Amino acid sequence: MPTATLEEYLETIYKLSERGTVRPTPIAEALGVSGPTVTATLRRLEARGLITRDAGDVVLTDEGRMLAIDIVRRHRVAERFLVDVLGLAWEEAHEDACRLEHALSPRVMEALEEYLDNPEVCPHGHPIPSAGGEIVPVEGVLLCDVGSGQTSRIVQVSEDDEAMLTYLGSLGMYPGTLVRVCEVAPFKGPLLIEVNGTAYALGRDVAEQILVEVADPDRV
Repeated sequence: MPTATLEEYLETIYKLSERGTVRPTPIAEALGVSGPTVTATLRRLEARGLITRDAGDVVLTDEGRMLAIDIVRRHRVAERFLVDVLGLAWEEAHEDACRLEHALSPRVMEALEEYLDNPEVCPHGHPIPSAGGEIVPVEGVLLCDVGSGQTSRIVQVSEDDEAMLTYLGSLGMYPGTLVRVCEVAPFKGPLLIEVNGTAYALGRDVAEQILVEVADPDRV
């Protein structure tokens, strides 16, 4: 089994690969380590047959990808337990889940999932892979692309920015929350939104981190 450090790298590479090509510098930035440290660790992963490197690109092998998906699964189930059972705030659960994910055995994972009634997404709305590695993608549009006057339901929020999660939590903007876009400022300006009857100005940079589904007016 890979060490906790190698698991963190596999998880980070997997998440970065969902956005496009993976290079060493973004890995270093995501993990908060130096370039030489990343280079040394990538060599270890390559020696184990978990990644390949071609012209500077970092690519998970089939084995590396399956291990990464299993780590993601453990992390997101741990988040559900921390939030749903222990009552931690969703901005706090991410860091603690990073520690727990390395200690969850297959037996404990199975028991946790059964106890939690087999959740499909983490508290931030990201899909939880199945034990076999299958992932059902979450579909939607970015809140910044919703037109003025439309109501949408939050389905997913970026989980990497603790300060942003704290802010959104203070506005009551969780997955499942209805958000009405009242006005969209021109030239990439902020959105005026309404959440639970209260109006807020939401920066476009934040709206770009929120995935929503446009609600059926007859079902709102």
